[in-house]
Amino acid sequence: MLGSLGIHDLPLFIAAGLLLNITPGADMLYVAGHAASGGRRAGLMAALGIGAGCLFHVALVTVGLSAVLASSELAFNLVKWVGAGYLVWMGLGMLRARSDAARETAESAAPDTHGVFWRGVLTNALNPKVALFFLAFLPQFIAPEARHQALGLALLGLIFTVNGTLVTLAFAWLAGTARERFSQRVQGGRLGLWCQRAAGVVFIGLGLRLAASSR
Repeated sequence: MLGSLGIHDLPLFIAAGLLLNITPGADMLYVAGHAASGGRRAGLMAALGIGAGCLFHVALVTVGLSAVLASSELAFNLVKWVGAGYLVWMGLGMLRARSDAARETAESAAPDTHGVFWRGVLTNALNPKVALFFLAFLPQFIAPEARHQALGLALLGLIFTVNGTLVTLAFAWLAGTARERFSQRVQGGRLGLWCQRAAGVVFIGLGLRLAASSR
């Protein structure tokens, strides 16, 4: 089956993908920020949102739209500035968090997980660097003469996304557990407030870094 799809060196692909997934980056920082400010549940939903965003890029690679971002400076910059603006806007919102809101988050086990999930989707989907990564990485493991290259790219993208989501879910669980255990020693919800503000600084930094990036 893999041969008919043109896929080769699958163990190497999986190993390389896992090494990339455990390397700290924008996705890990997004998950860490929400796990630190909202606990395990928020971190897990952030990880699932990032994974769903990756599926968007897998679809782009499969139909060839990522090549447009690679060849068109206008398209790349448009997506880049939208994504950067979204990250900065989200970070500023966290910096404006009030102590009473942070206290509610710290004492409640039910943060706005739907919002966290969809923000994770947008954070990943609006990052053109992710699209270019998939476009550069996946075809290396597809034979150029394969008849069903699109299906092969889709399968490799799904494998990478599933493995990456499992890694970020584990990271979110650990970060969220550490936050919730530590928060029991902090009174008045101050930990939640400062974690949320720290996450805001991180997201602003990610937005500025994305804005300064180039193809």
